[in-house]
Amino acid sequence: MASEGRSQGKVGRVIEKYSLDGFGAELEAYWTGDRGEQYSLRALADLFNRRVLEAAMEEAGMRSLDGEVENRYRLLTDEEVSTGMREQTHRELDRAGLDVEDLESDFVSHQSIYTYLTEYREATHPSSVERTPAERRERELDKIGALMTRTSVVTEDSITRLANSEALSGGISDVFVDVQVTCENCGRSTPVTTFLEDGGCSCRN
Repeated sequence: MASEGRSQGKVGRVIEKYSLDGFGAELEAYWTGDRGEQYSLRALADLFNRRVLEAAMEEAGMRSLDGEVENRYRLLTDEEVSTGMREQTHRELDRAGLDVEDLESDFVSHQSIYTYLTEYREATHPSSVERTPAERRERELDKIGALMTRTSVVTEDSITRLANSEALSGGISDVFVDVQVTCENCGRSTPVTTFLEDGGCSCRN
């Protein structure tokens, strides 16, 4: 696996500039789906640019509250944001000691992300690789499993916070997420894991 650095195009240079150690591997994992979720190149570019903005704000000593980085990034890049709002955001960052022009020049496009992943990290997108039906089912199972786990964690966290704030009576010992698939042919409902592992409903096997 290639190391990150200045020789790896703009993305590698920016990773090094902001000391985003390990972020290249994270981008690759999200692109290939190795983390369960699979990001598009445009989503990865936005993720990258937000991380750069966050690093720049931290270096300038700016406190970053929940959602603040995402909102500032939107104000800097969203075409629907008014010129006045964008200029106000520029002034706020400038007063905090950030060189906004330099910061924005470090933002990357989805094409830069693609070049970095394919040419410098030599990553291969799953869509370009022939897979057997069983491998494709297993891949989708991994993605669904990750989403189910995430749903369980988020649900448990929400209930716990509500209980702690006395907005909800009682607590919980565990959260279970059950996704069922109904066969259009026989009408039988089956857990999604079983449905995919068996290659479909048993009525067709």
